[in-house]
Amino acid sequence: MARIHKFKQGGNYYVLDVNSGAVHIVDELVYDILEDQGIKTKIEILHALKDKYKEEDISEAYDEIQELAEDGVIYSKDQYEEIAHSSMDDRDYIKAICLNVIHGCNLRCKYCFADEGEYHGHKGVMSLETAKKAIDYVIKRSGPRKNIEIDLFGGEPTMIMDTLKDVIKYARDNEKKWGKNVRFTMTTNATLLTDEMMDFMDKEMGNIILSLDGRKEVNDNVRIKADGSGSYNDILPNIKKMISKRTKGKTYYVRGTFTRANTDFYEDVVSMLNEGFREISIEPVVLEDKHTLSLREEDLPTIFENYDKLYEDMRKRRKEGKDEFNFYHFNIDLQGGPCVYKRISGCGAGFEYVAITPQGEVYPCHQFVGREEFKLGDIYEDTFNSELSKSFKKAHIYNKPKCKKCWARFYCSGGCQANNVAFNGDMNEPYEIGCKMQKKRIECAIALKAEALGEE
Repeated sequence: MARIHKFKQGGNYYVLDVNSGAVHIVDELVYDILEDQGIKTKIEILHALKDKYKEEDISEAYDEIQELAEDGVIYSKDQYEEIAHSSMDDRDYIKAICLNVIHGCNLRCKYCFADEGEYHGHKGVMSLETAKKAIDYVIKRSGPRKNIEIDLFGGEPTMIMDTLKDVIKYARDNEKKWGKNVRFTMTTNATLLTDEMMDFMDKEMGNIILSLDGRKEVNDNVRIKADGSGSYNDILPNIKKMISKRTKGKTYYVRGTFTRANTDFYEDVVSMLNEGFREISIEPVVLEDKHTLSLREEDLPTIFENYDKLYEDMRKRRKEGKDEFNFYHFNIDLQGGPCVYKRISGCGAGFEYVAITPQGEVYPCHQFVGREEFKLGDIYEDTFNSELSKSFKKAHIYNKPKCKKCWARFYCSGGCQANNVAFNGDMNEPYEIGCKMQKKRIECAIALKAEALGEE
């Protein structure tokens, strides 16, 4: 099991103490002495490094490292495994839902995991009655949780905006009675937005995710309309207007996807920046291997190179103190971070988070919709499969052999359960290419944050 992780980024040498999360920027000598599992004896180190460093320097650095290890500053012990296993019998309460309000879309994106919004035959539009009942279902199972998050998702949710207004009104009229604070978010392709919709969304949505794939030629190659034409010219002005209307303090981000057709996705980030966007995400596509747009092992060097370019750009902007921006996958907290349960279990799909279809079926998340073996229940029958739910909770990092040994386990939390199942048929077997990209992003994020903290 890795106890430290060392890496180079931007000319610096970094050492992450895996269990404590402490990050150290070290010199090359210390970097060479340290190894993931522990350090060798002084005699072995002196022999291994005698041609590169002076003996007295090696000896002094070695003694300092040993002292830090004895004090638990480095090579610290894992404090979470017992908590992970002992918490399995704790009762869980739902805190967030993905309300799949419509299984239909006005776009025909080539990489859509949801079969162009139709979820592989599970088409449909959620009625107001079903939406209300879905919210009631979650409120009933939220227990003492005060804050409930509802993500309005599709397909394209703005296709039924009038229904959504009534859904939100229902929640607002009842949240005091329920003793809950309900926060709505929406994911939209932005093609259908009107001024009236935007004003309403700004008022009611805690966060808005706006989809755009960067450069016009990239976007229009994959995010296409029913007639085969590109969507960029429809999307861009609407996203700009939506952001301009966003009330201060309320969040948004522009979310893109990169595929095998644009592994140079750094250029798509630049394109977004040139349009004035400062809250950005470009995420790797997840597709079956045979798909022409799927990412493959041979693409990783180019992908890593583009993460490095992004790191260097963000680093330069910070040093110059101008035109800074947030990149969603580089957000990391080195001074606390998520609670222990999130660190070991991730998003909570299947036990803290569920997706509800237009027909009222309950699944662990939107990516499991249509897979009957993962159906958790039905809101009209008021059912919930607690044993299936518990299997999701048990799929934490300590029950995933590869994750348990991995240095990145407390940052990725075992990866996406849906991706693990899709590629390996097993929640406990991580999606390998996804893991490799995640590790690279984590290294870039740690380096950016550690440098910034060092400059304060």
